[in-house]
Amino acid sequence: MLSASHRLHAESLSDEENRAAYGRCNNPHGHGHNYTVEVLTGGPVDRATGMVIDLVALDAVVRTKVLERFDHTNLNLDPLFADQVPTTENLCRAVFDLLKDALPAGELEYIRVEETENNFFQCSAA
Repeated sequence: MLSASHRLHAESLSDEENRAAYGRCNNPHGHGHNYTVEVLTGGPVDRATGMVIDLVALDAVVRTKVLERFDHTNLNLDPLFADQVPTTENLCRAVFDLLKDALPAGELEYIRVEETENNFFQCSAA
């Protein structure tokens, strides 16, 4: 889980268009979420360990690549969102891209980011 704030605002849209597109999420002061990030890996099960991936290693990668980067930050200030709106959809894609080549073993199947209990977004390799 990570906590972060953001403001949904596209520079290419007028203030009126931003308010129409993003509603309350366009608040100039931003707002925050407690995001839940789910990582699904796949691949062959190691015969010796019975695991696809070492969970300690996976936790370390997620902590260093995702949690330490985004937790308690304003997503609008992260360079990954310099040219895109930090929607949860874009956050999900960014997390996928940060993790896809960083896993010590196994293959990244998908990332799921839950913004609230009512909405989540999923990103996969396919």
